[in-house]
Amino acid sequence: MLRSSATRLLKTLLACTVLALGAASYAQQVLRVTTIPEEAATEQVRKFTPIANYLSQQLGMKVEFTPVTDYPAAVEALVNKKVDLVWFGGFTYVQAQIRSGGKIVPIAQREEDTRFQSVFIARTNSGIKTLADLRGKEVSFGSPSSTSGHLMPRHFLAEAGLTPEKDFKRVAFSGAHDATIASVVSGRVDAAALDITVWRKFVSEGKVDTKAVDVFHTTGTFFNYNWSMHADTPVDLRNRVQRALLALDPAKEPGTEILKLNRATRYVTTTPDNYKGIEAAARAANLL
Repeated sequence: MLRSSATRLLKTLLACTVLALGAASYAQQVLRVTTIPEEAATEQVRKFTPIANYLSQQLGMKVEFTPVTDYPAAVEALVNKKVDLVWFGGFTYVQAQIRSGGKIVPIAQREEDTRFQSVFIARTNSGIKTLADLRGKEVSFGSPSSTSGHLMPRHFLAEAGLTPEKDFKRVAFSGAHDATIASVVSGRVDAAALDITVWRKFVSEGKVDTKAVDVFHTTGTFFNYNWSMHADTPVDLRNRVQRALLALDPAKEPGTEILKLNRATRYVTTTPDNYKGIEAAARAANLL
């Protein structure tokens, strides 16, 4: 009887060991990546497929890129370890850091993210020339969790003495920067705030007529986007991913293509302290 019980226990332990080893093996063979949906899903895939291919080659493992539906989904995916690597905005990084109890590790950001800015746009015939002119107007932000499309524009509006819910006729949320531009172009809102790099991309690609819609205010600078991983991810893997990102060279392929697609000159290291200002702005706006 005792021998039978011992045998069953041994089989159970062996089964658990096999399952654990299988899970560990999978984690080592596949790097799961996602990003906040700051633009349309097709654009996300276009931008991040080359970097996924590059990481796969550098790491010697399969890399799976899966778009998520909204900003909170990206946060929850990393907090719950459903993915291994996420492209966050500064605010979503802060949200994930708080949700995880401080277990999110920012490993790299674009050089541009050390001095990021947002822009406010309006139709050129609207008469809107300053932030003060937004009083009584219909204004759109991007996602409520967007750093450059909501939090920091709201922060700079507050510095100018404006509270959106009190001073604007209507506050809208488009969900993404490209949709924000479309809302102004179509006349659904009078003005909007968004990521400066998305605006510049639309202008350079001829997707917006600056004679009809243009920037009337550019904000001060702040830290923004980063690549983040969970602290429970093996340190060696985190370091290898970081080294691969930092090694991208704008003068050599695939660095030239990847950095251009991601509107970056290069990737640099970053630390949690760089996002203290974002957290302070969010708390001041009662968004945390």
